[in-house]
Formats: sequence, C-alpha cells, structure tokens
Amino acid sequence: MKQVWISRAGSPEVLEVREAKDPEAGKGELRIRVKAAGINFADLMARVGLYPDAPPIPCVVGYEVAGVVDQVGPGVEGFAVGDRVFGMPRFGGYTDTLAISAEQVFHMPEKMSFEEGAALPVVYLTAYTMMMFTGNLRRGSSVLIHSAAGGVGIAAIQLAKTRDCVIFGRASKGKHEYLRSIGVQHCIDNDEDYVAACRRVVGDKGIDLVLDPVGGKSWREGYDLLGPCGRLVGFGLSSAASGKTRNLFHALGQVIRIPKYSVRTLMDDNKTVTGVNMGHLFGRLDLLRPQFEDLLAMYERAEIAPKVDKSFPFSQAAAAHHFIHDRKAIGKVVLIPD
Repeated sequence: MKQVWISRAGSPEVLEVREAKDPEAGKGELRIRVKAAGINFADLMARVGLYPDAPPIPCVVGYEVAGVVDQVGPGVEGFAVGDRVFGMPRFGGYTDTLAISAEQVFHMPEKMSFEEGAALPVVYLTAYTMMMFTGNLRRGSSVLIHSAAGGVGIAAIQLAKTRDCVIFGRASKGKHEYLRSIGVQHCIDNDEDYVAACRRVVGDKGIDLVLDPVGGKSWREGYDLLGPCGRLVGFGLSSAASGKTRNLFHALGQVIRIPKYSVRTLMDDNKTVTGVNMGHLFGRLDLLRPQFEDLLAMYERAEIAPKVDKSFPFSQAAAAHHFIHDRKAIGKVVLIPD
C-alpha cells in the first residue's frame, strides 16, 4: 500500500509517499481500498507540530476516507466485499488501504461520489454536533460562522438554512459571491471589524450562535457579541498557526489570549460557552452514529451536499496542504491515491 507520511515537523514539503505491506482485516474489522481521503485543518496543525493529539512524528494522519470494502474480517456482519463505504479512522486516513473497525464504517449513498464521501464525515459531524446535537438550534436564529468558506463553514451554512436562520459568514472577500449563492445573507471580510458589521444588523439584540475555529481574542469578541441565551462554540485554534511552519512564541501568545469564564459570569450573562473536538468523540460512536445517520437522510433529501473544491493525488500532497494554507480553498480538499 501507499501512504502519505509526515516525515518531520515543518512545511508541506515534509510530506512523503511511502510504501508498506497491505494490512489484513482482523476480527471485527474491514479492509477498505481507499478512493479518496479528506484533509482537515487538524492535519496541517499536526504537520507543523502544533496538534497535541496527533501521533508522534513520523506518522500518518487523516480522519476520513471513502472507498470500497475488499476484505471482511471475522465477526463482521452487515458488510460485504464491494460495498461503497465511509471510514472514520482517528488517524491513518492518508492511505490507499485501510484496516478499520467495522463500527467506524458507514455505507455510502449510491449517488455520492468518493470525493464527496471523503468530504462529509468530519466537517458535517462537527457542524451537526455544534448546531443540532448539543445546540438544538432554534428556527430563525442569527448565526455567525467564522471561516465560512471552509469545509465546516459550508456544512454549517447548509444546516443553518434548514432552520431558516439569518446567516453571517466571515471569509476573504473573493469568496463572498459563492457564500451569497448558497444562502449567506451577510458576508463579512476577514479584514473587516466583524463585531461592528454584525452590530449594524442585529444591534443590541446580539447574535444567537457564534461558531469560531479561530480562538484567542476572537473568542472574547464573540462572547461579547452574543445576545441573551446566546452560545459561543469553539472548534479549533487556527490562530495558533502563524504560517506553514511552527512558531511556538506566536502559538503561546494566542493561548494566553484565550478568555476564561466563570460559571457565575455565564449565569449572570445568560450565555453559554462550549466546544467541539471531533477527534475526542471518535470513541463515542453511540453519540456520533445517530447524528451521521441523520446527516445521510439530509443528504438524500438534498438538504446538504459536500462541496469539494479540489482533489490532489498522493504524490502532490504538499501542494494540497499549500492550497489550504494559502486560503484558496472553498470547501474541502481531498487526496486521491495515485
């Protein structure tokens, strides 16, 4: 099999394609011939050496794949060789052959492409968990989505539309036309004062839901922007990454800027602060499986549709990471085995 390895911490050029013996499906496992593997920002953070949950470098990362079952291990029911499936490994997805517990595998809809399949699991589960599962998003709510043109951002926009929400999307100006085309009523440029932009629309009423993967001082600003019973959800700390290599001084500065909240303050302000780290939920498939099944039903009803911006072969994995770092992507970027 071929895999994309992080050979050492550094720029995208540290990614290397290596070959190894194909794994065998053990008890309770399936072996998947991977057709597409999703890239998430956590992968980039792992590569620069700023993702504490990642395996020790050198390692293979990747949370989501789509492919075809080609081996069924002992004790597995409900799957057969030839089935088109999603696979959700915690790590190890940058591979063309994956042995994985059958509990972490789901059947793909027939009309879904493998690229779409690799673009759905992590970002849509993250958005769903933030908005529907723990959030119980109210119909007609106002929602501010940072990094709105990213994978999670687009998933959140689609979910917000199912609740007839007023959507504020923050992204670079060149992506605003696309965001408007998918239902964002209020586009905010990354260089603009987003708090002032929101206030011009909602006034003192505030925003009902803020989804923020940036962190640092942005979480403090978002909290202050919330209205009564509003909710701030953190789902990343992208501000800790200053570029394509690690800068520990910059990362520490962003961590220091993270605000601290007391229960009494939250009570008096009638606000909620919560967070989602999908990598820490992979062990709770009892929570994730019903959400994923609901998402698949929403896909079949055409309420959601993964947006794949570009696919790169394994041999161009470095270019794929550069593409994301350079903020060129609208939606997901996926890797395809050569």
